[in-house]
Amino acid sequence: MTTFHRDQMKLILKYFLLTFTVFLISCSPAGSSFTPSPMPVIPAEISIGSGTFTFSFNNVDVEVFYHVPAAYTASSKVVFALHGGSRDAEGIRNNMIQKSIEYNFVLIAPKFSSQNFSLGDGYNLGNVYEDGDNPSTSTLNEQEEWSFSIIEPLFDSVVSSLSLIEEKYNLFGFSAGAQFVHRFIQFKPNARFNKVVAGAAGWYTVPNNNIPFPYGLNNSILTNTNLSNLLSKDLHIQVGALDNDPNSVGLRHNEYADAQGLNRVTRAVHFFESGQNIAESSNYNLNWSLHIIQGAGHNLIPNADNACDLMFN
Repeated sequence: MTTFHRDQMKLILKYFLLTFTVFLISCSPAGSSFTPSPMPVIPAEISIGSGTFTFSFNNVDVEVFYHVPAAYTASSKVVFALHGGSRDAEGIRNNMIQKSIEYNFVLIAPKFSSQNFSLGDGYNLGNVYEDGDNPSTSTLNEQEEWSFSIIEPLFDSVVSSLSLIEEKYNLFGFSAGAQFVHRFIQFKPNARFNKVVAGAAGWYTVPNNNIPFPYGLNNSILTNTNLSNLLSKDLHIQVGALDNDPNSVGLRHNEYADAQGLNRVTRAVHFFESGQNIAESSNYNLNWSLHIIQGAGHNLIPNADNACDLMFN
């Protein structure tokens, strides 16, 4: 086969994957059932207390920090904690141990290393595209390559190891992790998440087909998103009242990001109101909520504590 023909076949395959993925995302009604992966479930090396184990997915090894409270039972819930841009999965685990004990949930904090998951495309944007700022059919990665795709089989691994009966999990992401989780529910609408808390994201992918991805849905496989389904998700958007520094390190500024506001507070409000406006204009049910944490800046601890209280109260 000539190089020309190989390239043609590659483009045809990419187009097929794009079309099929768009179909799956756009035809995902709220409450639809999840089809488990045909991959065999390998129980995680996890036990009571705090520790780490390695989870392998798609030939990538992910270090996972965890805490299992001594009083856990088969009905204990699972909470995924998604770290910020510093990649400190150990830190987010350590700062949530007391809440894990208080609410008796299994805490799982995977580390998306910079070696395997570049900050912008590989982590914040889920590695859906080779270049998330310039999405195209030819740069769409296969779903097995998405960092989003690690969560579901990791959940199965933990459930199998601890003999849990819970069928759903909660998600909390801080900063870059908040970017991860709010996009996760858009790209993985049929995943088995229950409550999702996005804490202090730097900027958002708003549900607007007139704004180009990654700031909106246009020019991406999210173009045909079922907005009624998205707005029905149990999503809590939170940010510290003092997280209002427009010059905060790592805060993106350009035409589309600044249209959401100039700091994390105004951007969180803008994202929530975007969903609220769609719900009101289309008569959709809105299950999102907005929480401004008084006295908090861009700090993990008040965000993590408030997230746990939202999940379990």
